[in-house]
Amino acid sequence: MRCSIAEMRSKEVINITSGFRLGFVSDVELDIADGRLVAVVVPGPARFLGLFGREDDYIIPWEKISRIGDDIILVDIDSEQRRYRKDKRRRV
Repeated sequence: MRCSIAEMRSKEVINITSGFRLGFVSDVELDIADGRLVAVVVPGPARFLGLFGREDDYIIPWEKISRIGDDIILVDIDSEQRRYRKDKRRRV
């Protein structure tokens, strides 16, 4: 199966460990030297009705993606894996 980055943005990300819906893919991280996708980025939830911005983004490493379907992406992340703001991009 092939999938473009534009198609990935319309897929919802669900954590199979907790069953929580994390949101939709907003960005991807690519390793230009190796030509491979390293991680997908899902925006964090809005704070207090969206008035105070958003919480940190989820940076989900490619290794944690279990399956990519037509409408959803299933990931297997632990509760310890936290999200980080885009300006503090780190992977856990």
